Amino acid sequence: MSRAAAPAATGGIEARFRLAWPGFALEAALQLPARGVSALFGQSGSGKTSLLRCLAGLERARDGFLALRGEVWQDEARGLFVPTHRRPLGYVFQEASLFPHLSVRRNLEFGMRRVTAAERRVSLDHAIALLGIEPLLERMPERLSGGERQRVAIARALATSPRLLLMDEPLAALDAPRKAEILPYLERLHGELDIPVVYVSHAAEEVARLADHVVLLRDGRVQASGAIAEVLPRLDLPFARDEDAFVVVEAQVAAHDERFALTRLEFGGLPLWITGLDAPLGAQVRARVLARDVSLALAERHDSSILNVLPARVVSLDGASPGRTLVRLDCAGRALLARITTRSAVQLGIVPGMALFAQVKGVALLR
Repeated sequence: MSRAAAPAATGGIEARFRLAWPGFALEAALQLPARGVSALFGQSGSGKTSLLRCLAGLERARDGFLALRGEVWQDEARGLFVPTHRRPLGYVFQEASLFPHLSVRRNLEFGMRRVTAAERRVSLDHAIALLGIEPLLERMPERLSGGERQRVAIARALATSPRLLLMDEPLAALDAPRKAEILPYLERLHGELDIPVVYVSHAAEEVARLADHVVLLRDGRVQASGAIAEVLPRLDLPFARDEDAFVVVEAQVAAHDERFALTRLEFGGLPLWITGLDAPLGAQVRARVLARDVSLALAERHDSSILNVLPARVVSLDGASPGRTLVRLDCAGRALLARITTRSAVQLGIVPGMALFAQVKGVALLR
């Protein structure tokens, strides 16, 4: 099949779509990075899959524009629309949709036929290694678990050497053990491939673990778009008001305490202790800190079982929930959230700009 021409790679993904159906309208404008995982996040019916289908060309927005690294795939103002089969993209659905009459190897080889040898930028061997499916190559799809089928589907999408990878809730049909099996492979994609990934999910934990950039959708419109460390702490967004509100902290492994089975992470020069981690010194990791696991104190305390006591500055407060106040903190340039009672906020006299200490009771490692 013919492919869209590929000029020199510049910029990221620029998209604008307006689409209307009875009872629903999509109106979205996006600037997404040229590398890493951009997550489209929101409740069912928010427009995530509709936006992904517009990116793929499966839905043609009559008022639409799409460019990837300077190459225009759609510009309705000029009457330009590159059809899906000519766009160098891979698409992974909720269901693996493998050809049941072909072995895993032949399913992968089918994907490779979409590109000429000169256009291949991801070798079949590389795709197989990334998804860890070499032991599965001679099996038929009926002999694969759900997680194995989805790993093969992702490898098949990569075998087309896409310049854009679209993933529509690829873990939604899997149970918890199968999700745990496949997540480490998904994490490897943006670390080892120079391919932007647009990932649809309504699961906050998946977004926290995989995404570099988050687009929050509601009723077909973009509420927020930005780096995950910037979007999650925003007090004006649903993320922060959720019962399980959290932030993501990128940190580095600084030391191991074998006596107490602890590992010290560092972010912005501050220590963050977690239970023992099997990772080399200097390794980059991602941790999740729940707002309900952060308490506040006016003075640094050493008579507590809480190991992580961090100097912080109050950025802003939100008291939208009855009896509770959400506090956004700055810790060495990184954002934390603390959910405390409104009575405590009043008694402590917490106001923006105030210096205090954040006591972090729990830290969950994401990767």
